[in-house]
Amino acid sequence: MRITAIYPGTFDPITLGHSDIIRRGSSLFGRIIVAVAESPRKEPSFSLAERVRLAQASLAGLPNVEVRGFDRLLARFAREQGATVILRGLRAVSDFEHEFQLAAMNRQLAPELETMFLAPAEEYSFVSSSLVREIARLGGDVSNFVTPAVAHALAERYADA
Repeated sequence: MRITAIYPGTFDPITLGHSDIIRRGSSLFGRIIVAVAESPRKEPSFSLAERVRLAQASLAGLPNVEVRGFDRLLARFAREQGATVILRGLRAVSDFEHEFQLAAMNRQLAPELETMFLAPAEEYSFVSSSLVREIARLGGDVSNFVTPAVAHALAERYADA
């Protein structure tokens, strides 16, 4: 049976921690859809189209991974895509409470969807998009946390900051 998992996030920007979870998840599931949320209330640094493009570039070597943008309820989008699992990353214990709330809400909205948690490899456990964005904004080197394409995009975005 080919199970489709959906890995949602804002991905502003996509990090090596995200890529690690997606890569490992791709060996567990027949298909993974990386669902890039529009998330206007988070005021992302990149447009939805740019975040989709950067995620596609970062994940190009994974044949069973697709990247799609979405602007609606995750449970609805997951159903539309034929997903049966929501894959979520947990970096630290502090992430668990929020992720547990999301999993419970998604179970109420779509009882047929299961939520599965994966932790990133230890070397990425401290990496977050918001930290990477802040380092880039302040002119720091983010090349250890993102792919070269993402590092280049961040450098361009914050060149005048």
